[in-house]
Amino acid sequence: MAHDVNYLLELADDWRQAGHKLAIAFVMQTWGSSPRQAGSIMLIRDDKHIEGSVSGGCVEAAVIDAASAAQLGGTGTRLDFGVTDETAWDIGLSCGGSIAVLLCPVGDQGIDANTLSRAAAQSRARKTVRFALNASTGKSEAAMSIPADITQSQIYNDTHFIFIQPPAPRLIVVGGVHIAQHLVPMARRIGLDVTLIDPRSRFANEARFIDCNIITEWPETALQTMTLDAQTAMITLTHDPKIDDDALIPALASDMFYIAALGSRRTHEKRVTRLLAAGCDANSITRIHAPAGLDIGSRHPADIAISILAELIATRNGR
Repeated sequence: MAHDVNYLLELADDWRQAGHKLAIAFVMQTWGSSPRQAGSIMLIRDDKHIEGSVSGGCVEAAVIDAASAAQLGGTGTRLDFGVTDETAWDIGLSCGGSIAVLLCPVGDQGIDANTLSRAAAQSRARKTVRFALNASTGKSEAAMSIPADITQSQIYNDTHFIFIQPPAPRLIVVGGVHIAQHLVPMARRIGLDVTLIDPRSRFANEARFIDCNIITEWPETALQTMTLDAQTAMITLTHDPKIDDDALIPALASDMFYIAALGSRRTHEKRVTRLLAAGCDANSITRIHAPAGLDIGSRHPADIAISILAELIATRNGR
C-alpha cells in the first residue's frame, strides 16, 4: 500500500526533532513503467540511514548520493531519470520508465520545519496533508493557495509540486489474541493505522502489543468515539460472540471497506442467525468475510494474519 507515506512523514519529523539532518525525496511525476506513483517518498538521513523508496530500487543510489550534497548545501534539486538519459542506464532504469524526483533538504532552503511538523501532526490526527514545494528547488511555498480541485500529488503549472496525502487506512482489530500479535505489527508495516479493541486487559495490554493504540472497552462503547468510514476496516478475532457481535453490529451499519470475522463456516452460520436476530440487514451481513482471510491452507497464527491482510488489500483494490 502507498499509505506507508503517512508513517514516513511522521518518522521524518521525529528524526528532525532528534537533531538529524535529512532530505526527503518526493516522486513528482512518472511515465511508463515506473513502479512508484507520484507522492511516494524516501527519507535519507545524514548517517545514510534510509526509509521508503522512489522506485523499484533502480534510482535510489543516485538519489542518496545527491541527498548528501543537499544536506550539506541546504538546497534542493530536481532529478530526472529516464531511458533517454545515459545516467538512467547506469542505475538500471532501462525498462521503459521515466521518473521526476524532487530532492528537498529539511531546513530553511527546503521543506521547512514548520511545514514538516504540521504535516506530521495532520497525519497523526487522520487529516489530509497538503503542502506546496517549488518544483525546481524543493523550497516550501507556504503562502501558496492550493486549488481545491487538486486531490492527488502532482506538478502544478510546471512550477510547483503539490503534495497531497490522505489519512492512512485504519484497521480495527477486535481481540488481543495470538493472531493479533502477528497481525497488528504487520498491518502497521504496510501503512495501516491500527487500533486494538478488547475489554479484557489481560489480552490487550502494552506488554503484548508494543506501541499500539489499545482500547480496553467493549466495542460498542469504543466505536462510538471513532469515525467508521470508507477508509476503515475491521477484523474480529475473539471467537466470543459477546465481543465480536458487539463490534460487527455497528460495523455493518457503516461504510467500512472490509469487515471480516475469524471462525469456521459453521461458526459463521450461527453468527448470521444472531446478527439477524439483533436487527442487522441480511444484505449487509453478506459483507462479512468469513472465515476471515484467503484460503492458504495454514493454521499457524502468523500465516493466518498474512492471509487476512492479503484479503484486506485485495478487497481495497477491488479484487
